Amino acid sequence: MKSIVILVPYFGQWPEWFNLYLESCRYNSNIQWVFITDCEIPCNTPANTTFITTTFAEYCLLVSKRLHIKFTPSSAYKLCDLRPTYGYIHHELIKGYDFWGYGDIDVIYGDIRHFYTDELLSRYNTLSTHWHKASGHLFLLKNNPLFTEAFKRIPSWQALLEDPNHHGIDESKFSKVFLRHKKYPSWLRNIYRLKDPYQRKAYFKEQYSTILSPDPWLDGQWEHPEEWKWENGKLHNSRNDQEFMYLHFMNWKSNAWLDKSRGETAAWENLSTLNHVTTDLVNNGFKINRTGFHPLG
Repeated sequence: MKSIVILVPYFGQWPEWFNLYLESCRYNSNIQWVFITDCEIPCNTPANTTFITTTFAEYCLLVSKRLHIKFTPSSAYKLCDLRPTYGYIHHELIKGYDFWGYGDIDVIYGDIRHFYTDELLSRYNTLSTHWHKASGHLFLLKNNPLFTEAFKRIPSWQALLEDPNHHGIDESKFSKVFLRHKKYPSWLRNIYRLKDPYQRKAYFKEQYSTILSPDPWLDGQWEHPEEWKWENGKLHNSRNDQEFMYLHFMNWKSNAWLDKSRGETAAWENLSTLNHVTTDLVNNGFKINRTGFHPLG
């Protein structure tokens, strides 16, 4: 089986739902997650997770040394810009894996390998869960120098990373390495793909992971599913019978990226408690909706 490691540098404080996130990682036992963090290591961590403890200041020094830049971010959110470089910075952590990737922790995973099969991983070099851009919440790259150093094709990448402000490098700018000429006719894009090793085997397929995006749902309707269910490692919702790879609930959590057409306030912004699933009930499954996380039943 093709092996996958997902790198997650994270500093500050684990979110309230982190134990549920880890439980969804646990059920993806053939994928490894590595967290680099100053947060307290949770109890009962899954066997397929590793936690490396360091301070944010120490991590910034490591980044500066390995990228030969001055990495002095204004906040830990700047790490999103750093994501395309993770495989290069942490070359020792991805050694021996077929693919490496990065992702968010405001997600709940379903069965990832149900979608990213060995057959698919044998055919493609990069995999995104959006059709039109590199998905910052989960993006996989083949573990070889061509893709581990693909970030160097981003114009002025050093200056962008040295700027302490966030620029969305992991999505908008990194996408252009793999998805050039998006507005060209398909036949012309296919010709360009044949000539470009970064575009040739890029799998960019919409997985409908992010609710309340400015786009219609997979059935063409404007309304998005209002309730999701995670049970035994599988993820479904109230609108569709099929499985989903993961739920990215960013737009319930915050209005930072919430399209104005979806309202001004995120559903969870004024809730005092989000996670209502006690530790003893996690294995029984849970549902996720506009009022947070709740046990099934």
